Formats: sequence, C-alpha cells, structure tokens
Amino acid sequence: MSWTVAPEPFDSPVAAALWRAYYTEVSDRWYLLHEGRRTGPDELEREIAAQTWNELAPPRGQLLLGWYDGEPGGCVGVRLLSAGTAELKRVFVREELRGKGGGALLVRAAEEAARALGATRMILDTRGDLVEARALYARLGYAETGAHNDDPYADHWFRKDLG
Repeated sequence: MSWTVAPEPFDSPVAAALWRAYYTEVSDRWYLLHEGRRTGPDELEREIAAQTWNELAPPRGQLLLGWYDGEPGGCVGVRLLSAGTAELKRVFVREELRGKGGGALLVRAAEEAARALGATRMILDTRGDLVEARALYARLGYAETGAHNDDPYADHWFRKDLG
C-alpha cells in the first residue's frame, strides 16, 4: 500500500467528495468546540455551496489529490497570490489514512507545484483546534508568523521559504 499524488480538476466528482469530507470535519470540529454541537445539515450544504475551488485551477493554482492504494485519500491546494507568494489551502487526509505519510507527501507536492507557479515562499493559515495540521507544518519547516489575512476562523499563520 502506498501513496501517489496527481493533479485533479477542481470540479471533478472526486474533488467534490473530498471537499465535502474536509469541510464536514473542520466545520464539525469548530462547532463542537465553540457550540457543543455538530454542523447542521442545512448549514453544511449552505457552506459547501458557498465555497468553490476555482482558485485552485491552472494557471494560478493547482489541486492535487493523494491516492492511497488507488483510492482517493486526501487533497491539497495551492494558489499563487502574488509574484513569489503562494498559499497552501485545504490540506486534508481521510481519518482512516492518517499516520501513513499522506499529509507530508501532499504538502511537499504542493510546494513543488508552488515552485512551478513561480513561488519562492508559501504561506498558510489554520486554526488552533487543528493541532495535527499545526504539528505537520512545523515538522515540515513552516515557521509561525504574524497574521497575513483577516480570516475570522484563522488563529495561526505560517510561512516557509521554498528556496
């Protein structure tokens, strides 16, 4: 059993299924922490419909899917914000596949995609309750920095020079 990573159109059915899984998990975590409940079905559908992945389309972005033993196991996106700066987006590995190296593989593949887009640095934001993500970024050489956006759900911002 092993991982492979490949580009995927942001609007494919496989990408949509992973987006749903990603958003369900991060939304449920937030609501459980702050309101003691899971995301309601109507809330989930409204938020999924409100977000698009079109920012992850070439020529200024890329969506990559991680495949584990031929099955979709995770995703990561990268988008070019400005000359030299790319943003890491939507890093996700299905829960049953965590601990098998997929997260690091996806982030490294996104770094390569960012370099191919002309980026020399990668930035990202995340939340305090996503402790696994913060640990992954630190392990991969991302340094915590001051805020680079005003996302109301972000409490941690990171940067890495891609060299």
